[in-house]
Amino acid sequence: MDVNVAAFLVGQERKPLVIGEAEDRFADESEIVIKTAAVAMNKIDTSMQDEPWTVFNYPLILGSDVAGEVVEVGSLANQFSVGDRVLGHALRLATEDDRHGAFQTHTVLMSNMACVIPPSLSYENAVVLPLGISTAAAALFQDDTLALQPPKVNPEEKDIWVIVLGATGSVGSNGVRLAAAAGYKVVGTASPKSFSLAKQLGATEVVDYNHPDLANELARVLSGKKTGGAFDGNGSQETIKTAIAAVSQCDGNKIVATVGDWIDPDWIPRGVKALPIMAVAIRENKVGQMVYEDFLPHALAAEKYMKYPEPLVFGEGLSSIQDALQKSKRSGGKKVVVTIK
Repeated sequence: MDVNVAAFLVGQERKPLVIGEAEDRFADESEIVIKTAAVAMNKIDTSMQDEPWTVFNYPLILGSDVAGEVVEVGSLANQFSVGDRVLGHALRLATEDDRHGAFQTHTVLMSNMACVIPPSLSYENAVVLPLGISTAAAALFQDDTLALQPPKVNPEEKDIWVIVLGATGSVGSNGVRLAAAAGYKVVGTASPKSFSLAKQLGATEVVDYNHPDLANELARVLSGKKTGGAFDGNGSQETIKTAIAAVSQCDGNKIVATVGDWIDPDWIPRGVKALPIMAVAIRENKVGQMVYEDFLPHALAAEKYMKYPEPLVFGEGLSSIQDALQKSKRSGGKKVVVTIK
């Protein structure tokens, strides 16, 4: 294996990231090691630099979205082979293990949080997916969230509707695609100029997110229909309240799963459940394998998982990551990507 090099977040001097040699990476039995080909920037990475939410042991290696070529396979990760092209959700912020950070030339991935990608899918298009997929899957499929049926390449259609707020965002768009792949009908929220995109992603109905009475409009669209709950892919107080108010008026599953990290109990009427979700949770239950092993590689190979969001390639090499993180704060809906050679 080549010498491993990483972009380190170093103590109180958090900017810029410091490029330096890192330890060689080896796979435990349920892991793989990849030679990193591309990484994508996420809000969680910029937050770690700007306003870390707790005290971490420095230096550390950031990065969640990664794609590359498998160079080592653990004894139980038998769905992979050396040479496979893969995407994966790197879990350093959950495990506190720098082997699992994406911003390095060799990254260790848990085998249930990665999947093989076909030759037709570029690393740049693949790397925008993992964190969004994990987040949406945590909302839709865990037993203590919406508990939807698993996604399939050729699903049986169900007469059950799921609300997705932020249907064309990086996270919400994966909620639309995964819910549709599980056979559910989706009503999404988006700007009018993005209605067509939301339907391409799999939404059956789309409502203007700027509607002056959005919760009641969603309830009106779903009148007489059975609902499977709501996924709030935005996480603002406004969207959390909207989702809660909408499901409270609908028949069916009155559950809201949100990417927001705080919910006031006073917002929740009797009979409604609302809870924040964490993408990393699916590594510890059936959902990781359900999505990354049983569904996604087959859907990507069959070209039945739409390529979105569009990557904005912003440099090459680990030294480009710091500027890419800044660019990601104003990327216009695209996901900023750095290629690693």
